[in-house]
Amino acid sequence: MSEEQAEAWEASANTWVGLDVNEFQRQVIAEFRANSGKMSGMFEGWALAVLTTVGAKSGLRRESILGYLEFAGKGIVVASSNGSDKHPAWYHNIRKNPIVTVETGTDTYQAIAAIPQAQERDKLFDRVIAEAPGYADHQAKTTREIPVVVLHRIGPKPGEERVRGLGDWIVEVHDWLRKELETLRTQVDQVAEGGADTIERTRPDLAQQMRAHCLNFCGALKRHHGGEDMAVFPMLAEQFPALAPALAQLGEEHKVVARLQEDIQRLVDGFVPGETDPVRLRADLERLANQLESHFGYEEETIVTALNATALAPDLG
Repeated sequence: MSEEQAEAWEASANTWVGLDVNEFQRQVIAEFRANSGKMSGMFEGWALAVLTTVGAKSGLRRESILGYLEFAGKGIVVASSNGSDKHPAWYHNIRKNPIVTVETGTDTYQAIAAIPQAQERDKLFDRVIAEAPGYADHQAKTTREIPVVVLHRIGPKPGEERVRGLGDWIVEVHDWLRKELETLRTQVDQVAEGGADTIERTRPDLAQQMRAHCLNFCGALKRHHGGEDMAVFPMLAEQFPALAPALAQLGEEHKVVARLQEDIQRLVDGFVPGETDPVRLRADLERLANQLESHFGYEEETIVTALNATALAPDLG
């Protein structure tokens, strides 16, 4: 948005003060859609997009026509509101529900809206005003720090292959942990049924195998949750305010799982066939399995979309 375009937009908005601003928006959006994004009159040559959000209070779909930029294939919109001291309504909406629909005139896609903070925001805003100087004037009008919003496309562009994201990798780690836990449960069942007495003498007994497997599983689970707590969750919380409650719940669940797995590790390490009660061990392991499955399911439901849209899966060689 150039300085001239910014002034034209503000002038057009002022023309509608006291009238129906929503009707003005609807007319602009109708022209935008009817002409595949090509505008006439005062908006001719503008790069615009229609952003559809979900109302933070109403829960209804809300449409806004905004200036639109694209950096490295990612859509960018700016919550400038022509330099108003208040954030625009659509910005409050994405803080509550970041899943949006973006129409550029030639492309329509679903996205998840991220709100970069601190230095990342400042770098983006510098790029924005380099391409659209009018936004610098908007910032000069208000003490409010104008947010820059990055629209991360959900899924591939038409005709492109889907790229494996960090969320996919998290699910793969969960599935591996599920299989490892299932193996441990099978071993505990065999011990409880007296299987340790039937293992060949030339091989480690089943109880020893169980202890080794439990050590590997619990270590992997601890590292997985530690990585999420230290890196993944803070990154998501910074950019997606709507995810904060879910991330807080997941962090508390990590503490519960950690305490439970420590109890099971002690039980497994101290298990002596014929002396230790295998029923208690099996019951505690089942409790861990149920807790983990609930935790994994909730995590996959709440954060995988954001992770896939914002980060690639790690290349572990």
